[in-house]
Amino acid sequence: MSKTLYIEANSGISGDMFVAALLSLGADRKALDKALNSLPVSGFEIKISDVFKSGIKACDFDVILDKEHENHDHDMEYLHGHGHTHTHDGVTHHHHEHSTPSGIKHIISHADMTASAKSIAYKILDIIAQAESEAHGIPLEEVHFHEVGAVDSIVDIVSAAVLIDDIDPDEVIIPSLTEGSGTIRCQHGILSVPVPAVANIARAHSLDLKLSQVQGELVTPTGAAIAAAIRTSTKLPKSFNINSLGIGAGKREYEVPSMLRIMDITSSAGAEEDYVIKLETDIDDCPGEELGYVMELLYNEGAREVHFVPIFMKKDRPGYEITVICTEDKRESLERILFKNTTTIGIRRCRMERTILKRYEDVLTTEYGPVKMKTVVLPDGSVRRYPEYESLREISLQTGIALPDLRAKINGCF
Repeated sequence: MSKTLYIEANSGISGDMFVAALLSLGADRKALDKALNSLPVSGFEIKISDVFKSGIKACDFDVILDKEHENHDHDMEYLHGHGHTHTHDGVTHHHHEHSTPSGIKHIISHADMTASAKSIAYKILDIIAQAESEAHGIPLEEVHFHEVGAVDSIVDIVSAAVLIDDIDPDEVIIPSLTEGSGTIRCQHGILSVPVPAVANIARAHSLDLKLSQVQGELVTPTGAAIAAAIRTSTKLPKSFNINSLGIGAGKREYEVPSMLRIMDITSSAGAEEDYVIKLETDIDDCPGEELGYVMELLYNEGAREVHFVPIFMKKDRPGYEITVICTEDKRESLERILFKNTTTIGIRRCRMERTILKRYEDVLTTEYGPVKMKTVVLPDGSVRRYPEYESLREISLQTGIALPDLRAKINGCF
């Protein structure tokens, strides 16, 4: 059954709030402990407890540092790492190594966590590193910043990746992030809210920010990076049922309770109204054999559909119309791929409404082995099931049964 998470960030988002909310939602604490205990860093422990915000019970995730590593309110600062050393399992680690993207990735690579969780952690880190690089005007690998370099921020990133990987949602809906206003004091002086890294992440990943009257920073760089890394949609279904929910507490006290709420939801409508972005461009001077490569790049970046249509252009020149269907958050990155890898000098786009049926993926056990299935629920409640091509292809290669015959046999199982 598909799983959809709705992240309600009306009071902002930070790394520790996100981790706490997932724990409250029911993510696996054992997987978290295993990953954190395997990190080749020392000087920290975690504390998970219940707290109350305006009378509402919430989960609190706290990274407690020893005196050697304790420094600041870690997810609110812009600091460059400088250093001291510490020893873990007989190996001396220099603290400044924690503050480079490559150094942090080296640490994460040694953690006992799944490959998919590591990939999520790397993605979160890359998003913050790029934002900091732009903010300070320096090359990516020259970034030395305490906000991610600090042990507690490494713990937040790893924890967020492990827990979201454990829940493994098909969709993550984040309509917007509510930010504060005014200024905050940091290592480099007084900065306006949103701070540079948050603003850069919001711009690069099309995150919708709503500024509130709360004086202070509600959205931290780590929180914004997590949202950018895992969001798949900004649009909630018109109506939905809440299967479970988790509430994560923030550390700072504002007039608005510092809480992040994450809900596991299921649309209550048989068919949902949705929208997609359609990109189009016409090309008559790009070698045809390169279009397959472009299609591969577009799909890898998250395009929903890509197709090419032969057309006749000016002066009867043969060409191709390239059409890409995508979500709003993928538009800019897909346009960049088209501009970089084709000869187009302009891309048309439009917002298209659509009606979609509820669907989910599952696995059917058959005498030929497991077959991945796509299940679609029609408005009248009836169900259609379709075996996935890749599963049929694999079984066909193993058994020698022709694909049409195999499809007929699988369809006869239900």
